[in-house]
Amino acid sequence: MGRVVLVTGAARHLGGLMVRSLVRDPSIDRVVGVDVEPPRRPLLGAEFVRADIRNPVIGRVLASADVDTVVHMGVIATPRQAGGRTVMKDINVIGTMQLLAACQKSESVRHLVVKSTASVYGAGPRDPALFTEDMTPKHPPTSGWAKDSVEVEGYVRGFARRRPDVTVSTLRLANAIGPRVETAMTAYFTLPLIPTVLGFDARLQFVHEDDAIAALHRAITAAKAGVFNIAGDGILAMSQAVSRTGRASVPVPGALLGVVGRALAPAKIVDFSAEQVRFLTYGRGIDTGRARRELGFTAPRTTSAAFDEFLSGHGLRPALAETVLSGADDAWRHIAARGGVGA
Repeated sequence: MGRVVLVTGAARHLGGLMVRSLVRDPSIDRVVGVDVEPPRRPLLGAEFVRADIRNPVIGRVLASADVDTVVHMGVIATPRQAGGRTVMKDINVIGTMQLLAACQKSESVRHLVVKSTASVYGAGPRDPALFTEDMTPKHPPTSGWAKDSVEVEGYVRGFARRRPDVTVSTLRLANAIGPRVETAMTAYFTLPLIPTVLGFDARLQFVHEDDAIAALHRAITAAKAGVFNIAGDGILAMSQAVSRTGRASVPVPGALLGVVGRALAPAKIVDFSAEQVRFLTYGRGIDTGRARRELGFTAPRTTSAAFDEFLSGHGLRPALAETVLSGADDAWRHIAARGGVGA
C-alpha cells in the first residue's frame, strides 16, 4: 500500500488547494479530504468525507483509510467563518484535541503536518526585527485566532512527546495573500478607505497562497520534524502596501481603529479585534532560514511579489516604482543568502 494523506479543512480555499496539489503528486496514492461542509470546487481525484473533527468518528476515518500522513488545516481564522467566536474556538481547540487523540490511537499514522501561523509570536513594540522559531514572544497573543493557534501548538507538542515515532512538522505561515484567497488581510486592503494607526508604520510579511501550499507539500515529502517559519522574502511597510493599492488611508488613533474599521467594513471579514489592531500597529517579521536549510524550501515569490499578485487579482494597481521594490527584494535576498537572523 502506498502513501495515504488525510487533509482537514478540505472544503476551505487553502485546504482545497492542498488536496489538489497532493492529488497531482505521483508519490501519493490516495488523498482523503475531511470537512463539515462539502467543497465548493471539485477535489479532482481525492475522496471527500463529510465529518466533524470534533467528533471521535475521525478516528474511524483514519483507520478505515489506513492513513499514514495527516495534514491539519482545520484551524479557522475569523469568527465569521465559524459562526461566532465560541464556535470558532471549539472547532480550533477541541477539534485539534480530538484529531490528535485519533492520531495517537492510530497504528498507521507516521507523519503529522500542522498549518499554524506566525501570529503565535504576537505583535508589540519590543519585538525583534525577525522572529526565529526558538524565540519566545515578547507580547504573546491573548485572544482570537492567534491565541487558539498557541493552544493548538501546545497540544501538538504534547502529541509529539507521546508519539515520538510520528514525525511532527509545524509550519508557521505569514499572512497568506494572492489573487484568490480571501482573508481578513485581503479584505482590509480592498476597503475603499483603509484605516491605519496614527503614528505607526507596521512591518508586513506575506506568503503567496500557492507558495504556502508548496511549503506544506514540501513538509510532507521531506518529513522533517520541527517548527518552520514560512514567508516570502522581504518586508513591506504598511504605508508602502496601502500606497500600492491606490486607495486612500485614514490614520486614526490606535484606540479608535477598531471602531472606525468596523464602521468602514460592516459586511467584510476584516478583523479589527484588539489582537489584530496590535498587528496593524506594529506588524511582524519572521526569519525563514530554518525552512531553507532543513526543508530545502524558499518561497518563490517575495513579499512584494505576492502582494502584487493580490493587487492584480483584485483589479488594483501597484503605485510604487517597481525599481524601488526590486532593490529592496535584492537586499533581502542578500541577507537571506548570508544565513538570515540567528543562522
